[in-house]
Amino acid sequence: MGAHCGAFDCEMQAGARLDAGGCHFLSDAIACRQKEGRLIRRAMVKIRSKKKRKTPHVAADLMTREGRARARRELVWQDHGFLRAAFSNLHQISPEMWRANQPSPKKVVEYAEKLGIRTILNLRGESTKGYYLLEKEACEKAGITLVDFQVFSRDTPTKEALFAAKELFETIEYPALMHCKSGADRAGLMSVLYKLLRENVPFEEAVEQLSLKYLHVKHGKTGMLDAFFQAYADYNAGRAKEDWKPFLDWVEEDYDRLKVKEDFMRDFGKGIQVDKILNRE
Repeated sequence: MGAHCGAFDCEMQAGARLDAGGCHFLSDAIACRQKEGRLIRRAMVKIRSKKKRKTPHVAADLMTREGRARARRELVWQDHGFLRAAFSNLHQISPEMWRANQPSPKKVVEYAEKLGIRTILNLRGESTKGYYLLEKEACEKAGITLVDFQVFSRDTPTKEALFAAKELFETIEYPALMHCKSGADRAGLMSVLYKLLRENVPFEEAVEQLSLKYLHVKHGKTGMLDAFFQAYADYNAGRAKEDWKPFLDWVEEDYDRLKVKEDFMRDFGKGIQVDKILNRE
């Protein structure tokens, strides 16, 4: 507001000089407008800088009563653990592999005792949040190896991640369980890869791991995962199943990650926006 008032005052002064016989009204007005623009830009920079300042999350100290209580609150309320209390989205996808949503410490113990789980693949990546700290502690107590292998539900996977997934499946100790937050999208991506790279099942069977049965919804940005696998199917269109190019050969030689993403985003937004409706992370 001050910038606008200042520019107006300058124009009034310039107008007065013009009435008095001066001839610099236009140049004075332009100078004032330029000054106004500089003030507005400075104000916007300050606003943006304030928005970007975010205090880094500090991990709770599980050795203290207060820290453990905070970690528990972060798990139950901030990470929506209360919604998972009665539903774990647990499915056995092979004799050696299970998939689920984010487990509570109690569930980790249950998986070790009832399912014999030896390895848990955390597809959300390492974190300072309470859900991760409590899961890590529970795994250590239960004798389970926790492996942090971060993947993303709203982006096309990198070639490096795809080859790393194959190595992961070949080296972990089974029985194993993989999870993300809801057990739908990132767990779905890795389950398809497990079926393709570890079990060598037909493509049509593998991609069933990305379906509504597991709460995966493709009518949102998570549909980028479906687009990735569809790109592989499109490449092999018209070929007999036995003549399909091996998946990792296609990844290495033909997969254009950015093009798949660009093609998906070009059509994104034309349909129902599930992400906005559900306010998903």
